[in-house]
Amino acid sequence: MPTPQRTNPEAGVPSRLRNAVFRSVADQGKAALVERRLSVAINRGVLQAGERLPPESELAKSLGVSPVTVREALVLLRQRGLVTTKRGRGGGSFVTAGADPASHAAAELASISRTALRDLAAHYFAVTAGCLELAASRAAPSEVDAIRARLTAFGDAAISGRQAQPTPALWRHVADDIVVELCALGQSVRLTKEQMRVQSELSPLLGLLAGDDAEREAQRGEILGLVDDVARGDTAGARETLRATVSDVVERLEAKRRSLLER
Repeated sequence: MPTPQRTNPEAGVPSRLRNAVFRSVADQGKAALVERRLSVAINRGVLQAGERLPPESELAKSLGVSPVTVREALVLLRQRGLVTTKRGRGGGSFVTAGADPASHAAAELASISRTALRDLAAHYFAVTAGCLELAASRAAPSEVDAIRARLTAFGDAAISGRQAQPTPALWRHVADDIVVELCALGQSVRLTKEQMRVQSELSPLLGLLAGDDAEREAQRGEILGLVDDVARGDTAGARETLRATVSDVVERLEAKRRSLLER
């Protein structure tokens, strides 16, 4: 059974999504593929501006490629301005300080077609619904309660003023991690891995909406609704709650896309 993992307290990045970045690329270990995986992680905020990448030897081992392939990929990333490399003590490869995931996400949303956006949403629904249905039938009450407590505490602390209002990026990192943990309660490794992948694809677009306090609270309420369905063991309810959520999200994203195109 996949064990729920916690957020990195310093970077605020979901550990499951970070682990996916460095998962082996097996026999497809070409420099271009490594470069794409890392660039997507940077542009989507999984790897944050100023963050130090693992050493080349460690990257090569975790990705299942040769050190030469990693060096070639880093050259491509430097050419794109996404990574800088420092020599000597304290050196290494770092995500460029000016990397701006929000700008990348805005450009991505503005360029995606209405059909492609709805197709992404349909894929997200199909995979996530499968995870939630399994979670509703397999999760232990204590596991669901722990997820609910974490989500409730995060939102209540910000609302009461005990912590600063979260940035859109931090909120999405927390929200993604909680959704992945909830889906992992379904105990399907294959479905959870695919859910992580599509979650990371949709999340940057959701982050564009999260600049508004009301929108962040709406997103939190939607996730809490899913948690409640899973806690009740309501497989049909979880599916229908997710269906309504995804439909609403698509409408909000389409409105955001129109506003970007009108600028």
